[in-house]
Amino acid sequence: MSALLTGIVILLVFGAVGVVLWVGGRDVLSGRVTGGDLSAFVFYAVLVAGSVGALSEVAGDLMRASGAAERLMELLATQSRIQAPDKPLPFPRPPRGEVRFEGVVFSYPSRPDAPALRDFSLHAAPGERVALVGPSGAGKSTVFQLLLRFYDPEEGLITLDDVPLPSAEPVELRSRLGLVPQDPVIFAADAWENIRYGHPGVSDDRVRAAARAAHATEFLDRLPEGFSSFLGERGVRLSGGQRQRIAIARAILRDPAVLLLDEATSALDAESERLVQDALDHLMEGRTTLIIAHRLATVRKADRIVVMDEGRVVATGTHDSLVRDGGLYARLAALQFRDGSAAPEPAPDRVYREGQG
Repeated sequence: MSALLTGIVILLVFGAVGVVLWVGGRDVLSGRVTGGDLSAFVFYAVLVAGSVGALSEVAGDLMRASGAAERLMELLATQSRIQAPDKPLPFPRPPRGEVRFEGVVFSYPSRPDAPALRDFSLHAAPGERVALVGPSGAGKSTVFQLLLRFYDPEEGLITLDDVPLPSAEPVELRSRLGLVPQDPVIFAADAWENIRYGHPGVSDDRVRAAARAAHATEFLDRLPEGFSSFLGERGVRLSGGQRQRIAIARAILRDPAVLLLDEATSALDAESERLVQDALDHLMEGRTTLIIAHRLATVRKADRIVVMDEGRVVATGTHDSLVRDGGLYARLAALQFRDGSAAPEPAPDRVYREGQG
């Protein structure tokens, strides 16, 4: 519509100027007007035509703004399915970090006929490290999304410290959870703001202490302006391991009761993985930790390994017991290890997100 309007205006403007020159030229030849009068009239006509052309551009901008505003109003009017209850139940203090899934059934809205979780049950005791492993599409990331209450299950119950998630205030619920994703988001700001994200009132000393615990001061202090250095859009000035350590520093500063690790070391080289793993070991001390990993070498120290397949729990135990019992975990381990105690084979770098159509 904007292009059509612009074309019509250009046609009218140059057509009008052509008509003025034709009629005015004939009048000058016949002596009814002087050449100066014609020149002045043409000059005024060009000014008017330019103004009309500018108005057409404004009209096009208004049309685009109108369409954008209509879409914005639709988005603002959209009601989230996740609502805070009128009288939310309080969480116990201090937090324990006990997580429980009981008979959970869930399908993503984009795929209602393909359940991501089927009769899924899981209990993580306070301070326990539980690893979720399984093939792609088994529903591991869905567990995290339900625990963060991005969705509500269709059946079953999810509780944190014995408080059902639908009965809790979502902001308070998420304040007790800390997430270290596979691909952390780094904002176009300095290290202070990136680590302090979500906690604007935290002092610089606490930010530096969190960075030190995450082994992030090693590279941040070497930047041209230290912690005040601009990290670039999406952290383009940092390596993958450095971005992960920024995310770990955020989680340390958050001090959550439950820590969620979503493939936190899957795309790192050996040296970066060692540094990130050291930071994660420090972060996991005294916290309930749920770990998603395709690389089984990263979950061998877990207190318990939960093997998932097609949205169900198919086996539970330690690394050694699951390897002895055979089954899915033993097959996955055989693909990644030469034997039960050897070093892991190099795994291809990949980014995978479950439940996103």
